[in-house]
Amino acid sequence: MFQASPQSIDGARGEQACGYTPAMPLPAHLARLALDCDITAYRSSGPGGQKKNKTESSVRVKHLPSGITRIATESRSQGRNRQLALERVWAEIQRRARKPKRRVATRPSRQAVERRLTEKRQAGERKQARRTTAED
Repeated sequence: MFQASPQSIDGARGEQACGYTPAMPLPAHLARLALDCDITAYRSSGPGGQKKNKTESSVRVKHLPSGITRIATESRSQGRNRQLALERVWAEIQRRARKPKRRVATRPSRQAVERRLTEKRQAGERKQARRTTAED
């Protein structure tokens, strides 16, 4: 499909292809990650009609060293789905690499201990007041 381009200075019109945009390159960290991955395009299932049933726009990315597999099926663009799946693998690798913070044991303050003991004492007194005595 072609559309007429605006007139140039000499009045001539040229033609240019419309509707085509070059693929966006992957960020550097994802491009390096893609070298260690097995990237597979496939047809996804589910609602979406003919467009979804005919195109192989879904992408499955398996990180070979770690075995992490992530998929992306939300976009109609295979390139966009590839980027989304690589981002998900990257996020999982980052999550696994992060060490949890060490828990530091703490003790309750003296005031907190006194407050808890006071509440327990009051609860015991309420229970004692509800008991029936042997004289009744």
